Amino acid sequence: MDAAREAAEPQEQLSAAPGPEAQTPEEASGVAEQLDRPLPEGVRRRVVGLAADALGGLPAAELPASLRPYAKFTPARRAKYAGTALAAALEAEPVFRLRIADRLRLGQPDLVKALEAGSVPGAAEPLDVAAAAYLLRPRGWVQLVMDVSELVERAGADDAVAESARMVEKLQEELSSLRSSARADLDRQRAESEGTRRELESLRKKQRSLESDTRRAQAEVKKLQAELAAAASAATVERGAAESESRRLKHRITELESALETGRRSAREGRSVEDMRLRLLLDTVLQSAQGLQRELALPVTQLHPADLVDAVVPASASPHDVARRALAEDDPALLDQLLAIPQVHLVVDGYNVTKTGYPTLPLEQQRMRLLGGLAMLAQRTQAEVTCVFDGQDLDVPVIMAPPRGVRVRFSRTGQTADELIRQLVRAEPQGRPVVVVSTDKEVADGVRKAGARPVASVLLLNRLSRA
Repeated sequence: MDAAREAAEPQEQLSAAPGPEAQTPEEASGVAEQLDRPLPEGVRRRVVGLAADALGGLPAAELPASLRPYAKFTPARRAKYAGTALAAALEAEPVFRLRIADRLRLGQPDLVKALEAGSVPGAAEPLDVAAAAYLLRPRGWVQLVMDVSELVERAGADDAVAESARMVEKLQEELSSLRSSARADLDRQRAESEGTRRELESLRKKQRSLESDTRRAQAEVKKLQAELAAAASAATVERGAAESESRRLKHRITELESALETGRRSAREGRSVEDMRLRLLLDTVLQSAQGLQRELALPVTQLHPADLVDAVVPASASPHDVARRALAEDDPALLDQLLAIPQVHLVVDGYNVTKTGYPTLPLEQQRMRLLGGLAMLAQRTQAEVTCVFDGQDLDVPVIMAPPRGVRVRFSRTGQTADELIRQLVRAEPQGRPVVVVSTDKEVADGVRKAGARPVASVLLLNRLSRA
């Protein structure tokens, strides 16, 4: 009953508003009455929405200058972005407000007629009534807007009170539920606490028992550690003695094996060196005889009885025989004649030659240049070529690939290249032609005593430059 009465009061108040019969021309235009407070927010939103909808149907010339940029916007965008400009134009521009009111007459003719007749439709929305009254401004429109505003505020207050009552009731129900849940949780926690207390007491008893067992175990461990340390000490002494004896026996075995291997190697080398010397000597004699026979153009005949008569016969060609021919010591032809001797062995003092011919180059480039020339010489003459370099001052062994046909050797630490050359000459069998290239006088004298023919380094350099 109270709610129905409250709802009917605004309608009665709206119906009691004076009609337009007593309006003067100024009152009909809405000039005589003005609001003494800002337009309520709900009424303002409804007025702006009506103006935004009607703005698109008005010619641009009839629009205020501030609203023309928004004429092409959609109604929703006009209400959002031009809401303040619309409200200001409706308040300050009566002509513009009358244009909007004319559009309202077309859209809601019944509501407009009722307001102009001084009555309010009972089923009309209060905010629509207040917005239409603000635009049309019939007599009593200010009071009508204020009444609608109060009605909306009371309705909002009643709704707020009802909502608050519902919220209080809901909160009371939640509080009751929380209290019940808290009591249940408290009972459960008490039960769990009692169980935890009993479990903790049991764990403490187990802890005391384990601590006692741990102390006994630690004492036993200390005893075992002492026994283990004593046993380890004794084992260390025994192992040291055994290792010492083992090293002595291994050293003795190594000495015996080395002596045995040395004896076997000496026997093999002795046999192999003698066989090699005999074979080289035999090949040298045969090839020398054949070369002499070809040089003298002797006919090949079988042995005759006169061949067995004791007499002096010409000796085979040797490097010293070549020396007696009329050639200069630096003539490359002399080296060609020497290398033409069958089974000749050319031994080259490497650094003596390179430092005579191109001493400014680094040692590595000196070696590569000399070995390249010797490789071509060996290929053309088919002679055995050995090149010896001094290696006693080298920090590390030289890694290189010797060219084909050239044997490359470096002297060991504590040994000079001159000693290695004399050792190579002495290793050759008596009678094999050996030519040694070196300008060193000591080397030349030493190899000459061993039966080899020394030549100067410049002779080899001239021969290689000619090639």
